[in-house]
Formats: sequence, structure tokens, C-alpha cells
Amino acid sequence: MPKKITPTSGEKSKFVLHTIVFLIANAAIWAFWYYGQGAKEHWVYPWGIWITAAWGLSLLGHWASLYTNYEDKGLEDYLQQRKN
Repeated sequence: MPKKITPTSGEKSKFVLHTIVFLIANAAIWAFWYYGQGAKEHWVYPWGIWITAAWGLSLLGHWASLYTNYEDKGLEDYLQQRKN
């Protein structure tokens, strides 16, 4: 069974920073959509959903690469074969 790789504190802090920027930027996007385009007076296409969805998938991928990463037992063999 492959060994799970534990993330370093630097990797965790980058993920936290990514999450904070995601939350702040999306709050600004949705506030602009609601207040800047008159969405409270009449219906306006919710264009921010595409940005939020794409960025959310990116954030999910960042989390997955950080917390579901396992070592590759054949990596040392592969690197040794590349040297030869």
C-alpha cells in the first residue's frame, strides 16, 4: 500500500491563501453583480456563476492535490533508469 504524503506547512499556507483570495474575490464579484448592474431592480444574467464555478473547481483540485497525494514506489526505479 502506498504511503500517504503529508503536506508541508508552506503548502498548507498557500492553500489557505488561495481559499481566502477565492472568498474575497467572489464576494466582490457577486456584490458588483448585485449592486453594480441593477440586479435588485430587475433580472440580470448571473455571469459570476461561471467564474465562481471554474475557480471553485480549481480550489477543489488544489485541495485534492494537497490532501489526497500518495507516494509512487516506482519513482526511484524510474529516476535510476533515466540516468542510465
